[in-house]
Amino acid sequence: MTVRKEKRRDPATGRVREFWMVDVDVELPDGKRTRVRKASPVQAKRDAERYETELRRAILDGSYGKEEEVEKVVPLIKDFVPAFIEGHCRAEQLKPSTIASVRQVLTHRIVPRIGDKRLDEVTSSDVQRIKAELSSLSKKTVNNTLACLRVMLRKAAEWDVIKDVPCAIKLLKVQKEEMKFHDFDDYERLVEAAGRVDARIQLAILLGGEAGLRMGEIAALEWGRIVWARNTIVVAASDWRGHVTKTKSGKVREVPMTTRLAAALRAHSKLRRLDNDLVLMLDNGRAFHRDAFRKGIMRVERRAGLEVTGRVHILRHTFCAHLAMRGAPAKAIQELAGHADLSTTMGYMHLTPSARAAAIGLLERRGQPQGYGNLTAMEGTNAEVLAVGEKKTLGFPRA
Repeated sequence: MTVRKEKRRDPATGRVREFWMVDVDVELPDGKRTRVRKASPVQAKRDAERYETELRRAILDGSYGKEEEVEKVVPLIKDFVPAFIEGHCRAEQLKPSTIASVRQVLTHRIVPRIGDKRLDEVTSSDVQRIKAELSSLSKKTVNNTLACLRVMLRKAAEWDVIKDVPCAIKLLKVQKEEMKFHDFDDYERLVEAAGRVDARIQLAILLGGEAGLRMGEIAALEWGRIVWARNTIVVAASDWRGHVTKTKSGKVREVPMTTRLAAALRAHSKLRRLDNDLVLMLDNGRAFHRDAFRKGIMRVERRAGLEVTGRVHILRHTFCAHLAMRGAPAKAIQELAGHADLSTTMGYMHLTPSARAAAIGLLERRGQPQGYGNLTAMEGTNAEVLAVGEKKTLGFPRA
């Protein structure tokens, strides 16, 4: 039996990667020798060995090369998972955090339920059963699970492991939730409390709440990315459990610093280590990680008298929401936050309850001319139309 890994160019992507190759060299009954070298249809060692056995048998009985040569070996779902992770997730260079998430979903939610089924045996009933058994989880989590299964089956069909995707997988309908953020007063209480707890946590809060950095971007931020001459921060990398990659959008962005954030960075620069260029580090010299952020935020929330959640990403929500409420255009927020799609930014264009109340208070002044910037709303004039357009750009909901 000859089954081994070889580097070959993937015809689907054009990239060079390792394939499980089958090399069959047999002597036929008439004394002639025949050699066949092929890539295994399923890129896993066990399935490649099974394919080699089937291929050898087909050559010996004369069925190889005929239309009904070798019945395609369709792997079990649990055996196909490693091939999917390697052939899709790693080959497409997905982020380490994404690969880890996909592996966890398939290993802990899909395989225990339908792992002993062949890829072409998955039915709509199986999909419904998965939905039912995961009903205690959020709809978003269930949909992430179904999406992983759907992509895996599509890749199996694309790679000719199965003839077609065996069934349709419909996701749950999810109502779009309003993103949570800190109101202006609560954010100030959070910053003030952080100053009394830990200057590093306060700096992390300012980086998230006043520059819009994600947790991984805060962890990966280096002093060399602080451009004092332009008073900006260059956001170019993200850290996930020690894996430093590009930002979520894959783009580098430059964010101007607020006066308070610049002052905090200058004060913290006095503690800069010579052996490490990271802005934020733990006492042991290692980079800040998810648990350190979460625990630090919880301490600050408790000190500030706020709900204790330990959520770090809410600071980024706060950054975008506060910009929207101060009248920043959606396009500017998109560029500052590094959103790949403007529709993501539009999810932040909402108001706090107090701002809504103030907006309704405008109705108390009915009958009085209302000013909108340099325009005055006058019934039946072009100025009124322009004023309405201006309101929309500032993130007000449509009438």
